[in-house]
Amino acid sequence: MKGESRQSWDAFSYASCARFVSELGMPVVELLAPKAGERILDVGCGDGFLAQRMQLAGCEVVGIDTSRELVAAARARGVDARVMNAEAMTFGPEFDAVFSNAALHWMRRQDRVIDGAWRAVKPGGRFVVECGGKGNIDGILNGLKKAFARRGLEPDVVPSPWHFADVPEMRQRLEARGFVVQEIALFGRPTPLPAGVEGWLSVFAHDFLASFDAENRKDFLDDVTEYCRPALMKPDGSWVADYVRLRFSAIKPVTADD
Repeated sequence: MKGESRQSWDAFSYASCARFVSELGMPVVELLAPKAGERILDVGCGDGFLAQRMQLAGCEVVGIDTSRELVAAARARGVDARVMNAEAMTFGPEFDAVFSNAALHWMRRQDRVIDGAWRAVKPGGRFVVECGGKGNIDGILNGLKKAFARRGLEPDVVPSPWHFADVPEMRQRLEARGFVVQEIALFGRPTPLPAGVEGWLSVFAHDFLASFDAENRKDFLDDVTEYCRPALMKPDGSWVADYVRLRFSAIKPVTADD
C-alpha cells in the first residue's frame, strides 16, 4: 500500500451512521474481561463508546486515536483520550491490557502497532483485538472495482486504506514479537448497514471518494450501490455488509523482557 490515507472522521456522521461498529464490539470487550482497577489502553478508541463502558466497570482507560475530532468526542464522554498514531506509541509497560476494536485493519504497519502494544503492556498482561479479517467487505470492494472500471480506471487506482490479515499471518506477527496467542479466530459477521452502502462509503471510504468532485462523487456512489445491490441488499430493502472479523487474545509472558 502506497501513500497516506485520505480518510478523515466526522464525529456526528460516525455516531449516526456507524454506531454499530462500537455496539458490535461488546463481544471483544467480554473477551478482554476488564476488571475494576485495571489500567487499559484502548488503541483506536474512536469516540470513546467502548472506553466509557470500561470506565463504568471501574477501569482506568487511556484511549488513543489519530482523529482529533473523535478524540474530542471521547473526551466529552470523560475518557482520557489522546491524539496519537498507534504505529508510533511510546508508552512503557504501564497497562494491564491493550485493547482494540475495529481499528487494526486501518493500520498499514501492523508490526509497529504490535511492538507498541508489547512495550505498553505489563508482563502477564493481555492484548485483545477485533478487526477486519481476510475477506472482509469483499462485496463492497467488488462494487468499488466495477465502478472504477466503468470509468476506464484500473481497480487499484486508489490503494486500499485497509489490510485484512488472516489467522496464520496475525499469529506469526504476534508470536514473532513474543506474545503467546491464547485465542484467535476468523469468522463471518454479516452486519446491517442502517444508512445503506452509500452511507457506509460516505463514512469509511474517503480514499476512494476523494478523487471525485461533488457531482461526480454522487454518480460514483450510485454506481457502487447498484453493483453491490445483488449481493448485499435483502428482499425487504435492508442492506447487510459481508463483514469478516479477526479476533484474538494474546498474553505477554510474565518472564518477558521489554
